[in-house]
Amino acid sequence: MNIRASATGSDAGGSVHRISTQEVLGQDDNDRISMETPLLQDMRGDARIRWVYFMLGAATLLSWNAMINANSFFMSRLSGSPLRQSFSSYLSSVFTASNVVALGHAIVTSKQSSPSRRAFWSTALTSAIVSILFLTTFLHPSSTPFFYFIMISAFSLSGCASYLSNSVFAGAALFGAPYMQSMMAGQAAVAVAVSGVQVISSAISVWGTTPLAPVTSDIDSDGKAEEKSARIFFGISALYMIATLLAYKWLASLQVYTKTMGALEDDLKARVVSDEADERQALLPAALPSTVEDNQILRIFQTNLIYNFAVGYVFAVTLAVYPAITVTIKPTNPNTHPLLFSAVHFLVFSSGDLLGRYSCSFPKLIIWSARRILVLAVLRTLFIPVFLLCNVEHSFPVTPFINSDLVYMLLLCALGVSNGYVSTLCMLGAPSLEHNIRLRGRQEDVDVASTVAAFCLIVGLAVGGFASFGVRAVICNCNPFAS
Repeated sequence: MNIRASATGSDAGGSVHRISTQEVLGQDDNDRISMETPLLQDMRGDARIRWVYFMLGAATLLSWNAMINANSFFMSRLSGSPLRQSFSSYLSSVFTASNVVALGHAIVTSKQSSPSRRAFWSTALTSAIVSILFLTTFLHPSSTPFFYFIMISAFSLSGCASYLSNSVFAGAALFGAPYMQSMMAGQAAVAVAVSGVQVISSAISVWGTTPLAPVTSDIDSDGKAEEKSARIFFGISALYMIATLLAYKWLASLQVYTKTMGALEDDLKARVVSDEADERQALLPAALPSTVEDNQILRIFQTNLIYNFAVGYVFAVTLAVYPAITVTIKPTNPNTHPLLFSAVHFLVFSSGDLLGRYSCSFPKLIIWSARRILVLAVLRTLFIPVFLLCNVEHSFPVTPFINSDLVYMLLLCALGVSNGYVSTLCMLGAPSLEHNIRLRGRQEDVDVASTVAAFCLIVGLAVGGFASFGVRAVICNCNPFAS
């Protein structure tokens, strides 16, 4: 039995001393619980740094949540356009496709760029784009140019979010599990905040209206309510991104951040020096660092295949129905305003997602076994047929099997809770030296394992976004790309 003592995390606000067993005689299954005994570990870490990572986590998904929660505003601007009904699927697909391409490039080139610089510029550019979207709420362009403008904005915001998440995931993994959990909680919290604002603005906009008048559409006749709601979303989002930018600059100035992220920054400096030396010695054989990095990424992808597949599958199932399909589910109670119903549905999912992620802050609720996590991820497939049994907007009259709005909201909450819980388990387990013995104690693989898992998460989002077209085709029995 090979037992190695290690000390990590002392620079992250909490002293951690662990005795880990990398090889257990007679155990060939890497999924079995490793014989690791934490002697002393502060699971809370430095509260100040945790809050900054909470803000950064929120920033990585703020643009996505602002875009999907402004869905009613976008659709009000597309009134009369044949692209209106399939807009949500297009938005999800474009956003996630850009995510995959940009994050893939960010991972491959992660050793060639400063994570601090990437995080700063990604946050700054996101602030600028969201500010432009805020200004569009004062304009009234025709539907087709507006559609393409939103697609370009979604593509750009997604790219910025990819480079930001690449830096943030790597930093959180190096700081330790408490900071990773804070970052994941921040991603869910921003959805709750944006959804809460939407519910309040929607409630104000429909206040005093007769319950039967608006049931034919979830879009206000003149679009004023949606316009005001979106103006609030994008205005608050822009201010939040500026605040996050300032918080990150403060974090980057701390000595503990410099020490923790030093390995990544030093690697970049060493590469610059090496490149300069290669220019002076052009006749010598050139080194191939990119090949080594590519091999490391592929090796870690294969090593953590179960975690990576599970986190991707979680979000593939979620995006197959939410929000592209769930926004078409109407209230069965005629006294419920569809606009308010749609706003509440976003809040219910987001709150469930936050609850699922927050539950992982309790050690007793954490599952480290990759195979058990995979089982939970696969079981979530059942949500797809279940939501199709609700009051989905069909092109022909159909009596819903699940005709209770309360049951529908409970199912939506369960979708959110399971999404947040299982995805956080994957992101905690993949880069963990203490609980993932597949990494075999290689500290240099921690940040790569985290970013590869994040990439698989984004791939899952992209797959789910495109899958929503197929689910919609089943519902409408039509061409989902045109109607």
